[in-house]
Amino acid sequence: MTDDWSTLLADATWDFADFLEDADPTAVVPSCPGWAVADLVDHLGGVHQWAWHAVVAGNPDGESEPAPTDPQELVSWYSAHAGALREALAAVGPEAAAWTFGTEQTTGWWLRRQTHETLMHTRDLLGAIGRVDEWSIEPTLAWDGVAEVATEFYPRQVQLGRTEPLPGTLRLVATDVPDAEPVVIGEAEPVVEVRAPAVDVLLMLWHRQECDDPTAAALLALPIAP
Repeated sequence: MTDDWSTLLADATWDFADFLEDADPTAVVPSCPGWAVADLVDHLGGVHQWAWHAVVAGNPDGESEPAPTDPQELVSWYSAHAGALREALAAVGPEAAAWTFGTEQTTGWWLRRQTHETLMHTRDLLGAIGRVDEWSIEPTLAWDGVAEVATEFYPRQVQLGRTEPLPGTLRLVATDVPDAEPVVIGEAEPVVEVRAPAVDVLLMLWHRQECDDPTAAALLALPIAP
């Protein structure tokens, strides 16, 4: 999809910090029930710290510094941890060995994962400040996020007992990425095809958008992703 995940991650984290400047930390995040903006920042900053520890220490056992209670410090706190992650990844390069929870044990895996994590939570943040229409990503990048759910998240969700294997199979087709192979999640009958723009499919998988087809919607409503 791209060889420049470092640039994508840098742009995503900078955008998140920029939008955070305009956010009320107490504002509700509609796409994350029970969360305010401060909770969203604490989560994303914590995930960056977890990834940093996985890269630097080679294990998942790091402890995250919680976000500050002073709203005026949220942007600088987030920016510091995002910057530390970018620096750690750049220092070793994408081929270096690192602990991950996925199919590849490399720092490049974290570049991809943290890019997608930040992009989705940027949409959440924009929803909290009434500017969700400003969020957009390229269809090929969105489709990579769909593939990531199929190869990294869904198997992990089943392995950890967070969901049972799907009682059906999702065959996902991007209508705006002509050369993209369909992404298949599940192994059971019935096989349900979802055809939509790549971004829409990604949002469905992450429970940020509804599907019109009732059978597909029932499968997509399950915890395929956390």
